[in-house]
Amino acid sequence: MNTAAQQNPFDLFGDAHTQTELQLSQAQPETPDFDDFETLYLEPKRSNIQGIAPGIYYDLSNRDYHRDQSISKSGLDWIDENPSQLIWSQNAPRDKDKEAALDFGTAIHTLLLEPDNFDTQFVIGPDHARRSNAEKEAWAKFEAENTDRNIITPDDLRKLKIMRESVFAHPVARMIFEADGYNEASIFWQDKETEEMCRIRPDRAINFNGRPIIVDVKKVEGLDRFEKHVEEFRYYVQDAMYTDGYERHFGVKPEFWFLCVSSSVSAGKYEVEVVQLPDYWKEAGYEKYRENLETYTHCRRNDDWLHVRELERPRWAK
Repeated sequence: MNTAAQQNPFDLFGDAHTQTELQLSQAQPETPDFDDFETLYLEPKRSNIQGIAPGIYYDLSNRDYHRDQSISKSGLDWIDENPSQLIWSQNAPRDKDKEAALDFGTAIHTLLLEPDNFDTQFVIGPDHARRSNAEKEAWAKFEAENTDRNIITPDDLRKLKIMRESVFAHPVARMIFEADGYNEASIFWQDKETEEMCRIRPDRAINFNGRPIIVDVKKVEGLDRFEKHVEEFRYYVQDAMYTDGYERHFGVKPEFWFLCVSSSVSAGKYEVEVVQLPDYWKEAGYEKYRENLETYTHCRRNDDWLHVRELERPRWAK
């Protein structure tokens, strides 16, 4: 094992870690040994001309992950809404001036899972309002000098740090980051039934007492809303696809947990909870995941992307 592999890459409080891209032998899936999982990955992974090859990648950038031609859960979300929307989502231009100045979900995600990238993605703006002309000019100059980073206020940073500390105050959440595991690894596989290349990028994968567990961090506006978010944002489909992708690669079915972090204060605290879905909700997610993947396969193979969605009359109008 090389020197980098001998070092502990999992520092709970954000020290730098880098892992070489390594390849699991494709001859037969193996259950990951988290006590020494680097030994499972034998050769540097290479991308083929058609896209990224099946396997697990520890150092693949988020940008390269999203640029791959394989289908992801977010792509299946568009398919479920209307297949034409998938093509639109890939080609529509962004109005960067109208995008939110700070996405707290992205910020807390980065602070928890990619702390070494926080300073490269976010910068603290001037500690004053933008009332006077001088203050407005100072902000304009600062924004012009930091076009490549998200600007946050000192109060934003204060809130984010409290949210992060709140996560580590929760015993299960803290265990998630103390257990052997890795963050932001990308898994690619070819679905046997449809032959489509698929991809997932779990926030964190751990081993807890011999149990493989996938963990996804969700920022919510109050934990009492999370059940609604599971349906609205199709988190139950994510549960199914991520579980399937992990099992297809490693040959073992993991548990799937959501680490929920509230961005709204309750009794002066940002609430944190770790939850999982019941079996019947997981089964519904798997059925929807397979249905969406089959629809995608049909559309791609037949170049069938011209779809007009038929609206349903609202209940109150009936």
